[in-house]
Amino acid sequence: MADLGLREIIHLILKIRDSLATMSYNSAQPSILIIYTGGTIGMIENPETGALLNFDFEQFRCHVPELKQFHLQIHSYAFEPPIDSSDMEPKHWVEIAKIIADNYDVYDGFVVLHGTDTMAFTASALSFMLENLGKPVVITGAQLPIGKLRTDGKENLLTSIEIAAARNSAGEPMVPEVCIFFESQLMRGNRTTKINAEGFNAFRSFNYPPLAVAGVHIRYNNLLIRRPDSSRPFRSHFSLGTGIFILTIFPGIQKEYVDVVIQMKNLRALIIKTYGSGNAPQKPWLLDKLRELDRRGVILVNITQCSQGTVEMHRYATGLQLLQAGAVNGYDGTLESTVSKLMFLLGQNYSKEEILTLLNTSIAGEITLSSEA
Repeated sequence: MADLGLREIIHLILKIRDSLATMSYNSAQPSILIIYTGGTIGMIENPETGALLNFDFEQFRCHVPELKQFHLQIHSYAFEPPIDSSDMEPKHWVEIAKIIADNYDVYDGFVVLHGTDTMAFTASALSFMLENLGKPVVITGAQLPIGKLRTDGKENLLTSIEIAAARNSAGEPMVPEVCIFFESQLMRGNRTTKINAEGFNAFRSFNYPPLAVAGVHIRYNNLLIRRPDSSRPFRSHFSLGTGIFILTIFPGIQKEYVDVVIQMKNLRALIIKTYGSGNAPQKPWLLDKLRELDRRGVILVNITQCSQGTVEMHRYATGLQLLQAGAVNGYDGTLESTVSKLMFLLGQNYSKEEILTLLNTSIAGEITLSSEA
């Protein structure tokens, strides 16, 4: 074990411990692993000082006594130190994916507690890194700490656990996907974006309906839920690429601004956030710069600045020019999904042609394909 890092050793110990523990489990009792990465939901207020303390699962149980009513085996793993959502990096996505992969055969479902600011990025990344996923990975959080009287964290946590453990009449997981649950809605993780900094309705999936809605009952939309290919195994991927930049089009955009992008070292992919259905100003110098990047082998992806709708570059001349300059259609993908998909594809050592093909492929339900390529 001398060659293992501290966190790898912790993961190994966790896996061994829980593998041994499952020997005494009732096989009819699902087991859930809660992974606390950080964020508001896991902060517990000291009643005497008012200070917020880091996640401790035993204290957590005291604040959420309803956990005892679940007929489940629930274990927890906490990042130490916790990661603030704003500090979440691709290396942390790798760590979460490794924890899930290492314990995939031990647990029936996973609930990831996460800060809200980058939750949609993490959910999107995990949807690509956990290939042919056959078990629920439900990511949730809160706008108020779990110990606050009006916290939204308690309901989000309890419902996420229930969804992670839910099975259909055939004994199969109800939602074997990476999802985000927030304020009564279960959404596909790579379709989700944060839309509210204060309200409990912090997330929305504008271009794909909810997979489930929690009211008096949890009503699942089975026709929308992805299922694994039974002929293929679950696979995890831990390599992510870098060298991605986001260019937002705006009125009055200057050549000097784009020149900064052109001169970036190690630039491998450029996401262009365009107007409407994928349109940009008809500036010859802008198209020249994009063609130059395309010739250099840089991948150009066109996504819309609109929350709802899709890119259709054939629709107007202002979009067709980008297609002719080498940009690939990002369809109705979110920024979070497009960023993490590119990181995933760049990390797999694919050629540019292979990446362009996969960008026009729905790998994990992240885009709605149209007739336009």
